[in-house]
Amino acid sequence: MQRYLIALGSNKRHHRHGAPAGVLAAALDALAAQGIAVLAAAPVLQSAPLGPSRRRYANCAALIESELDPEELLALLKSTERLFGRRSGGQRWASRVLDLDIVLWSGGAWSSPDLTVPHKSFRQRDFVLRPARALAPLWRDPITGLSLNHLHARLTQPRRLRR
Repeated sequence: MQRYLIALGSNKRHHRHGAPAGVLAAALDALAAQGIAVLAAAPVLQSAPLGPSRRRYANCAALIESELDPEELLALLKSTERLFGRRSGGQRWASRVLDLDIVLWSGGAWSSPDLTVPHKSFRQRDFVLRPARALAPLWRDPITGLSLNHLHARLTQPRRLRR
């Protein structure tokens, strides 16, 4: 069995699941219905959007377990996004009903044309690190060797200005 830390985000209402926080809960249920063991989910937090979208995001993270390798899990996550109405293409960082990303994998690092694990930008995103560290504070980034606690502290710690 493989363990993964995934990030979930939504900033668009869904006709059946309602507001973005409801979309995230429904997405976790949908993953479980597809054979993914959802071991834990962090509380949902609100964050400002990146890029052109003006809608605030609901974000959370989940610790999951599966026999799927990272490429197979990515395919399942993308099909789940499509079930919730997400379409491929379009404007980058536009509003979306559901976004599912693999952040970390118990196997360490993975690289292919379609997928890089750990997620390339997770170290610079509080909306990923904060819920992720609530679930697995000691999980180490296989690239830097730093724990999620340490990465979050580095990101959020005030810095002195040099003169």
